[in-house]
Amino acid sequence: MEPETRLMPASGVPPPALRRLDDLPGPHGLPVLGNALQIRPARMHQQFEAWSKTYGPLFRVQLGRRKFLVMADHELMGAALRERPERFRRPLLGGRITREMGFDEGLFFANDDVWRRQRRMVMAGLDPGHIKAYFPSLLKVTRRLQTRWQTAARSGATIDLQADLMRFTVDAIAGLAFGADVNTLSSDEDVIQQHLNKIFPALFKRTLSMLPYWRYLRLPADRALDRSVTEVKAAIRGFIAQARSRIEADPSLREHPGNLLEAMINAADAGGSGMNDHDVAGNVLVMLLAGEDTTANTLAWMIHLLHRNPPALQRAREEVRRIAGEPSQFTPERMARLDYLEACAHETMRLKPVAPLLAVQAVRATTLADVEIPADTVVLGLMRHDSLLDRHFPHPNDFLPERWLGDGGPAQAASSAKRVSMPFGAGPRVCPGRYLALLEIKMAAAMLLSSFDIDSVDSSSGADVPEKLAFSMGPVGLRMRLRERR
Repeated sequence: MEPETRLMPASGVPPPALRRLDDLPGPHGLPVLGNALQIRPARMHQQFEAWSKTYGPLFRVQLGRRKFLVMADHELMGAALRERPERFRRPLLGGRITREMGFDEGLFFANDDVWRRQRRMVMAGLDPGHIKAYFPSLLKVTRRLQTRWQTAARSGATIDLQADLMRFTVDAIAGLAFGADVNTLSSDEDVIQQHLNKIFPALFKRTLSMLPYWRYLRLPADRALDRSVTEVKAAIRGFIAQARSRIEADPSLREHPGNLLEAMINAADAGGSGMNDHDVAGNVLVMLLAGEDTTANTLAWMIHLLHRNPPALQRAREEVRRIAGEPSQFTPERMARLDYLEACAHETMRLKPVAPLLAVQAVRATTLADVEIPADTVVLGLMRHDSLLDRHFPHPNDFLPERWLGDGGPAQAASSAKRVSMPFGAGPRVCPGRYLALLEIKMAAAMLLSSFDIDSVDSSSGADVPEKLAFSMGPVGLRMRLRERR
C-alpha cells in the first residue's frame, strides 16, 4: 500500500501533531442530523465563510452521516487540486446522481482513466487555436445580443440581465461548440434554456440531500425534471447526428473540424480512444450546463461592478473603443489586446467567483496540514476567503482591475503561481474551457461598452445584490437599462 500523503501550505513549515477530523472545531449540530438544519443551500458559501471567521481556516461540518473538512486556505486547497487525480478526485456522489438522472458523467464528474480519456477528447477542441477558428460563430451570436439590446434601448425597456446573458451563452455554446443555431436571443421561447435551468439546480439540491427520496418517490418537481432531461437528451442526440452527417458529407472535417463537437467525435473515433457517442453526449451536456451558468453569471457580476465603479467603467470603455471598435470590427487579435477588460473579468472572478466552493474527495487516507483525513472524505475549499484578505490583495473589497495588470498583462498575472484567486481551479483538472469563457466575456462586454451607455443596473433587492448559490453563484434580480450610442 502506498504511504499516506501529507500536504502542507507552501511555506513548508511542519504542522504540529496530527488531529483527527472529529477534533476540529465546527458549528454545533444535532444528533443524527448534524448541521443539516442550519445550512441554507442558496447561501451556503456565505455561511461557511462566516463560520471560518469563528472556527479558523480548518473546521468540520456534518450532514447526516457525512462529515466534511472545510478549508479557508488557498495554499492547502491549491496543493490538494494539484494532487488530482492520484490523491484526490472529483466527489463520486455528483457522478452517481448524474447517472441516475440519465446522463453520462462527462469530463466534469469523471475520474481516473475515464477522466484521462475524456480530457484528451475535450481538449482536442478547446485549445486556443480551435477557439480562434470558432470566432465567426461567436461574433454572430454577439451581434444578435446587440440587436436584442438595441430593441430594448429604443423602447426604454428594462433588461433582465441574467436571462439575456444566459440566452447569449447558450446560443454561443450551441453555435461554436456544436454547430447548432438554436437562436434563443431572437425568441422568448428558449425551450432548451428552460430545460437546462432545471437540471443544474436539481443536481446541486440532490448532492446536499440527506435522503435520496427521488429513488422511491417521484414528486411533481422530479417528474418535471425527468421531462427536461428527456428534452435535453433528445437535443444532444440531434446535435451529434447532425455533426456526424456533416463529417460524412465532408471528410475534410476529420482533419479540420468546424466546431468542438466535430473535434470530439473525431477524437472519439480515433483508434484506441475508448470513447463513443455516449461519452461525447456527456460532455455536450457539461458544455451546455457549465458554460451557460458560469459565464453568464460572471458577465452579470462584471457589468454590475463596472456600473458601480465609474472610473473603471470609463477606462474599460475607452480601451474597447480605441482597440476593438464597433462589433462589426471585432477580430480575435483585437479581443486579445483588451488587457484592461480582461483584468476586469479577473477582478470580478476574485470578488464574485461563480464557484465559491470547490470540492475534492480523498482517494485514500491522507493528511492536509495537521489533519488526518480518512479515505473518501470530501474536502470543501472556500475559494474566496483568502482573496478578501489585505495580506494578499490591498484594499481587498474594492473593485481594482489594475491589480491584474502586471508587466506581462492580465493573462500572465492570472496564471502566476503566486495568485490566490483560482476561478478556474488549478492543477491537472484546471477548467479546459477557460479560454472560451474569457473570450465570451470579452466579446459581450466589448459589444456593450462600444454600443451603449448604461443608465442603470439595479437589483429588486436594493443596493446590496444578494448572492444565490445553485451549483454556480449568481446575482439575484439584476435588471439593466441602456441608451444606444450614436
